[in-house]
Amino acid sequence: METDSTVGAVVLAAGHGTRMKSNIPKMMHKLAGKPLVGHVVDAVMEAGCCTKPVVVVSSDSVLIRHYLGERVDYAVQEQQLGTGHAVAQARAVLENNAEHIVVLYGDMPFVHPQSIASLVKRHKERENTITLMTITVPHFNGEFSSFSSFSRIIRDEKTGHIARDLQAKDCTKEELEIHEVNPCYFCFNAQWLWNHIDTLDNNNAQEEYYLTDLLHMAIEAGEPISSISIEPQEARGINTKEDLAIAVNTIT
Repeated sequence: METDSTVGAVVLAAGHGTRMKSNIPKMMHKLAGKPLVGHVVDAVMEAGCCTKPVVVVSSDSVLIRHYLGERVDYAVQEQQLGTGHAVAQARAVLENNAEHIVVLYGDMPFVHPQSIASLVKRHKERENTITLMTITVPHFNGEFSSFSSFSRIIRDEKTGHIARDLQAKDCTKEELEIHEVNPCYFCFNAQWLWNHIDTLDNNNAQEEYYLTDLLHMAIEAGEPISSISIEPQEARGINTKEDLAIAVNTIT
C-alpha cells in the first residue's frame, strides 16, 4: 500500500505498566501471539497513513526496540509526565517531516487500520485543526464499565459540533449519563500541535501534561474540529492482567 508522506503517527509506549505487576513492559505482553504494541504498529502500517511511525518509549526500552527494530523511529520519554509530554518528545523527529500527526497508544491494541485511515481522511477533507475518534456505549455496566472513566463529549444541541470534552470527575450526575466518550485517539494539524504543545501546564492532581488539554484549547479558540465514530471494542485498553485475560477471550 502506498503511504501518505504528509502524515506522521505517534504511538505512545513509554508507560511502565505497574498495574500489570510484571517484570515485562506492559507493551510487550502478548495478545494472540503478538505484543500489544505490535498490534498498534501493524494497524498504523496497514492503514498506510505514514511512512514510518514514531514510537515513544522509556529509557529502558530494550525489549520494545528489539521487537520493533527498524520498522519504526523512536523518541525517548525519560520521565513519565503525561500524554502531552510524551507526544512532545516526538517533535524532533516529526516537526519538519509531517503536516498531520496521528496519536495512538501502545496499550490499546484493538484500533482498526480502517479507522485510522478514516480519521486521517476526515481530518484532511475538513482541513481540521483536530479530528478525533469517539465511541458511543449503550451503558456503563458490565463489559462497558471501563469506559465510565472516559471524558464525555458534550455537543452543541443546534449544530451537533463538539462543544466540550468534560473529564468524568468534573461531570454532573446528568452529564455522566452522556454515552459518547473520548478514547483520546487524535489527528492534529502538525503546525498547530507544535505551536501549542509547549503551552500545556501540569496544574492538576497528577502534575502531568495532558494531550486532551489541547482539545480544550482548540475548542475555546473556535478551531475546526470534528470526529468519526468507532466501535467501543477499538477503544479498549490493557492496564492489568485481568484486562489482558478479557482481551484474549474476546479475540479467541
